[in-house]
Amino acid sequence: MLQNIRDNSQGWIAKTIIGVIVALMALTGFDAIFQATTHSQDAAKVNGDTISQNELSQAVDMQRRQLMQQLGKDFDASLLDEKMLREAALKGLIERKLLLQGAKDAKFSFSEAALDQVILQTPEFQVDGKFSPERFDQVIRQLGYGRLQFRDMLAQEMLIGQLRAGLAGSGFVTDSQVEAFARLEKQTRDFASLTFKADPAAVKVTDEEIKAHYDEHAKEFMSPDQVVIDYIELKKAAFFDQVKVDDEALQALYQKEIANLAEQRHAAHILIEVNDKLDDAQAKARIEEIKQRLDKGEDFAKLAKEFSQDPGSAATGGDLGYAGQGVYDPAFEEALYALNKGQVSAPVRTDFGWHLIKLLDVQAPEVPTFASLKDKLTRELKTQQVEQRFVEVTKQLEDSAFEASDLAQPAQELGLKLNTSAPFGREGGDGITANRAVIQAAFSPEVLEEGANSTAIELDPETVVVIRVKEHRKPEQLPLEVVSDSIRKHLAREHASAAAKAKGEALIAGLRDGKVELAASQEGQSWKVQEAVTRNQEAIDPAELQAVFRMSKPQAKDKPTFGSVTLNDGSFVVLRLNGVNEGAAASDEEKAAYRRFLASRAGQQDFAAYRKQLEEKADITRY
Repeated sequence: MLQNIRDNSQGWIAKTIIGVIVALMALTGFDAIFQATTHSQDAAKVNGDTISQNELSQAVDMQRRQLMQQLGKDFDASLLDEKMLREAALKGLIERKLLLQGAKDAKFSFSEAALDQVILQTPEFQVDGKFSPERFDQVIRQLGYGRLQFRDMLAQEMLIGQLRAGLAGSGFVTDSQVEAFARLEKQTRDFASLTFKADPAAVKVTDEEIKAHYDEHAKEFMSPDQVVIDYIELKKAAFFDQVKVDDEALQALYQKEIANLAEQRHAAHILIEVNDKLDDAQAKARIEEIKQRLDKGEDFAKLAKEFSQDPGSAATGGDLGYAGQGVYDPAFEEALYALNKGQVSAPVRTDFGWHLIKLLDVQAPEVPTFASLKDKLTRELKTQQVEQRFVEVTKQLEDSAFEASDLAQPAQELGLKLNTSAPFGREGGDGITANRAVIQAAFSPEVLEEGANSTAIELDPETVVVIRVKEHRKPEQLPLEVVSDSIRKHLAREHASAAAKAKGEALIAGLRDGKVELAASQEGQSWKVQEAVTRNQEAIDPAELQAVFRMSKPQAKDKPTFGSVTLNDGSFVVLRLNGVNEGAAASDEEKAAYRRFLASRAGQQDFAAYRKQLEEKADITRY
């Protein structure tokens, strides 16, 4: 069907389809169209607050970048399902919006100074233990933020953090709960075990049993659904030697490169803030008094430590480090760039208050020669051209594959090799057939059932492929002789485990009703006795240990409790719980640790419940 539509896309069928679409739009009504247009820039609305498509796109991009950074070279871009990314990002944005609304309703707040402190004290923004504006800009650019955007985002995170801490931190437990938890945690148990090993080798499985199992579970013995694909692979690297750069373009790029080099100025400052305690005139008067003391020869760094109200630099004598233009407040920057080395400015007013600025040093850039940069610039220009060429040829490949009835023609037109894969199933294969996007395309209805060529699939930023199913190997019933050995082994394991279990359960029943006398050895083997075993005891199978601590306490020393557990290898273990021992009293330090753990768990549960309540009560519309 799809191919027919493609073949007739320029004819009367296309016109008919357009006519049907117009009719459907008329039937759905003008309101629906208007509503779709009205909300085209909105992703969702939460209690009247809008989440824009731009916010959603930015959140999706951030998720993608974070995954790429976390997974590094092992990252497979095809694993990123765009729809799933958008759904996860939108869910996160809605939850964030609800929490911000909750924080606002709860009257949480913080000062701008507190926000500044968080930024100044963040290790990722520091160089050699000091805040670096250059490093700050570099990091937030990598995250996709400008300065104001980042401050807004951080402010929201701080509000949500306050809300979370307020709820999670309010979790508490009583002394009796701590005591009860300590008793259980420090409790030990005395038990003995008897293991009935499953022995598949001792089990005889008949051909009749194998045939019966095969017939009963026929659907389990099918060959996998497999395909063989033809594919054309387009690699960006193939274009690198095809593009040329001339000296004129290189010289232009060189001039642009060195034009971006700017001197770095090493500044220090003393700040007197204008705030509720100090108005503008008072702050200016104080800074002028400090200027007079500087003019009399007092040390700038010493006065900065004593008087500066910039917490990020006061302790280091007002030192702000090296920075280029565009970092500081315009008035601050203008004054700084008017100074000669060693000079101190007159009082300067900014949004933060009044400053005295000292120029400690000027670092002039070292301009590299054209020859030293030629190889780098050549790579940059070639990369730009290769990128453009790669995009163009990818589009040509996609268009050609769309119009063609196979991949031979597109391969010939673009001078590319037509490859054929080995058979692979829905779990994937080797090479490109291990790529999730390729697998999804190969088994899609358009490619698998309708015989269409796929769209261009990006394997990674350097490679795209177009695929076509050459052969579809549908699932078939596997012959009995092919699977009989695996069935025989499976049934032998099942029978051996069942036999071990029957033996063990018979022993437990006899011990419980007194028909079997408890002895040091049973069924030809001795009980393995364990005493004072803790919940985290090593050298005991975790399943066995867990079963022991779930058993009820014996009524008396001569009346043990019996239980059992089946291990992963099919063995059946009979458990005899002889006694439950109270542990040593918990120390104050241990009780404090238990209290913190229990309170934290309770607080997390409270926060999760609060978040769920916000969502249940919210008016949420997704567009």
